[in-house]
Amino acid sequence: MARQNTVFKEAYNRYVATLRTDEALPSEPEIASQLGISRSTARAILGRLSEEGIIRWNKRQKIVLRDPSRDDFFPSEETDSLHDIIERSFMQRILSDDAAPGMQINELELAREIGTGTTSVREFLIRFSRFGLIEKRPNSHWILKGFTREFALELADVREMFELHSAAEFGRLPADNEAWEALARIKDDHRAMLVDFDNRYKAFSALDERFHLLIHGASRNRFIADFYDAIAIIFHYHYQWNKAFARERNERAIHEHLDYIAALEARDPAAIERACRLHLRSARQTLLQSLPQSMSDAEARTA
Repeated sequence: MARQNTVFKEAYNRYVATLRTDEALPSEPEIASQLGISRSTARAILGRLSEEGIIRWNKRQKIVLRDPSRDDFFPSEETDSLHDIIERSFMQRILSDDAAPGMQINELELAREIGTGTTSVREFLIRFSRFGLIEKRPNSHWILKGFTREFALELADVREMFELHSAAEFGRLPADNEAWEALARIKDDHRAMLVDFDNRYKAFSALDERFHLLIHGASRNRFIADFYDAIAIIFHYHYQWNKAFARERNERAIHEHLDYIAALEARDPAAIERACRLHLRSARQTLLQSLPQSMSDAEARTA
């Protein structure tokens, strides 16, 4: 229910932003298709718009009575993008203790669980399938092929190639580029986390993702940016797979990040490469150590 509520709020905000006074709204199926959500969620959106006095809803007729104000939107902290919601639900499913090569993933079941339309789920799965972790089967079914040690090593190899290039490009950004301000904020967030690390270390994976996505943005390479989506998903979620020694792993990573940031801010190409290589080597080891037991067992059976 919580996930459905988040989907509703995110879709509601997107739809409210498009409304204009005296506009006639389309049917519920059309709204659902437009927003990539289920019809029941579209109906809930219309219900709230009517309750808030934004539209007049009389059977099939739906007329916008006024332009929305800032107070009509849900706060940003209560919403996630639909892509993030689908990604989180998908990764939680394939990384659960019951996941194993050959496990079926059904588009309709996943969409119903999230509270969104099957089109959005299908688009996400199609995009993710090109990395070889899942495979399409007939009748809206997908098969988990398995996250093996070999897959993890290949992923780490590609990540290292991309990030070494991106880090070097970051060091060459002009001083007035907004990325430097973003890097300074991320550095402050790292230091703040260290102050209360015992209580906050479990939130490190989100900070890790922000940091590395910022670096990769400096590449200005559409292929790196596109492929890194999958890399970021795996490396973001691997912090959640194996809870053993999580505090120690995250503490080491956060200090490596701070050294990495210092090298970037110094604009020293040699120091940037050293810090990048050191951190990526640690990340590779952590990824391999964090493989879920079910996946390791499956690999051993098929070896």
